[in-house]
Amino acid sequence: MMKFNKHLPAVMMALAVVLLGACHKETSKTTGWDYNNPKNGGFEVRPYVEQQTGPGLVFIEGGTFAMGQTQDDVMFDWDNQPRRVTVSSYYMDQTEVRNLDYLEYLYWLNHVYGTDYPGVYRKALPDTLVWRDKLAYNEPLVEYYFRHPAYRNYPVVGVSWVQASDYCAWRTDRVNENLLIRTGILAMDPSQKDENNFNTESYLAGQYEGLVDKPLPDLNPNGTGTRKVKMEDGLLLPKYRLPTEAEWEFAALGLIGNTLFERVVERKNYPWNGNYTRTSESRYYGGFQDNFRRAKGDYMGVAGNLNDGADIPAPAASYFPNDYGLYNMAGNVSEWVLDVYRPMNSMEMTDLRPFRGNTFRTEVRDAEGFVAQKDSLGHLKYRDVTTAEAINRKNYRAADNINYLDGDYASNIGVDWKNPPKDTSATNLMYQSTGDNPVSMITDKVRVYKGGNWKDGAYFLSPSTRRFLDQNDASDCIGFRCAMTRVGGTIPGK
Repeated sequence: MMKFNKHLPAVMMALAVVLLGACHKETSKTTGWDYNNPKNGGFEVRPYVEQQTGPGLVFIEGGTFAMGQTQDDVMFDWDNQPRRVTVSSYYMDQTEVRNLDYLEYLYWLNHVYGTDYPGVYRKALPDTLVWRDKLAYNEPLVEYYFRHPAYRNYPVVGVSWVQASDYCAWRTDRVNENLLIRTGILAMDPSQKDENNFNTESYLAGQYEGLVDKPLPDLNPNGTGTRKVKMEDGLLLPKYRLPTEAEWEFAALGLIGNTLFERVVERKNYPWNGNYTRTSESRYYGGFQDNFRRAKGDYMGVAGNLNDGADIPAPAASYFPNDYGLYNMAGNVSEWVLDVYRPMNSMEMTDLRPFRGNTFRTEVRDAEGFVAQKDSLGHLKYRDVTTAEAINRKNYRAADNINYLDGDYASNIGVDWKNPPKDTSATNLMYQSTGDNPVSMITDKVRVYKGGNWKDGAYFLSPSTRRFLDQNDASDCIGFRCAMTRVGGTIPGK
């Protein structure tokens, strides 16, 4: 894994420069006034190197690629036609999130909310009953897979898309809190309870104080003399989140290892070169590249000569990493991604950072325009953008854009333009599965999951394959890994 403290010394040194009042003065190229000078108003510009790599993450250099199917569509879904898109540089977990990682999350939830809000902990629990099979003896997996230390490095399963997203948000806050502690701004506070817990957004909104160790000096002559960290300081990391479908597929293919002078010399079917599931590397010749079901009834091979050696998920760092250094981007467990599923995504999506699932939101504010008080769990409150707020926008006109061009009024075959409804922004006419007349399994709450798993045949090992499941459902073969947006330059150090 990449080291978390890659740029931390530089960040700490930059903070120290300002704290000690260095004699060098940087001057504005716009006004000629000095930055960081309390005598002229104290506008602050802190030294900044670049975004550091968060715990567990690997840098993924972005670029253009042909997203979509790379082999025959044996399922006849016709939902993944090849198209050229570009993804920006970003970060992704080197491995799937492990049972140990998720247990740490549950421990924190129980420690902070367990007394007054035990439902928060219970809501986050994986569904261990996903292991049950009416005609198989899987009770030992129900009992042991998640909590027994023998499985601590195995990917967590039985987690829904909603639970995975909540984990990403929690991880963001713990990493940023640790950054503030390691730079000496906050002190360790193990007594956090209920709403009094560190939350990145609440902290930036001035609604979390914590145990302050060494606050930053406030150079504003009208200020209080000290202040908290702001977004402009560049110390806090962006959010951990699920990767988009395009990001996941791009990272899985690892085309960075197949590119010569902007020419992709071989389009891959799998995260490795070639059209076979075994390796041709002499040292490991014939070894399986990932964990999958070779044939009906064959999950790991013959005793004494096992093929992938795993009848269920294998440890998260098993087999060969791809050219980005990512493990198990083909098999082991399938993985949740951020997108809402639509069959025609390949025909409608934007060609730069494509994603379907936007519901634009804004912070709830009080009558005076200030950010509303955080809720009982310590989180800021959000609401959807109203039609009135978006009425003059050119780039969007409504909060909910999940059905844009595929499911909204304009894309419905039976559209009646002579008698349109008052609100045509999100009528969900094509993918209605609730109410008296359900017409589809596809809804606004159905999410994409990518990659093959330990129960799949070789076809699903291709990163281009895509399937869907309700965001509140879970499975014994679906896990997840986190991603993070790269801010600033697309290439580290430049």
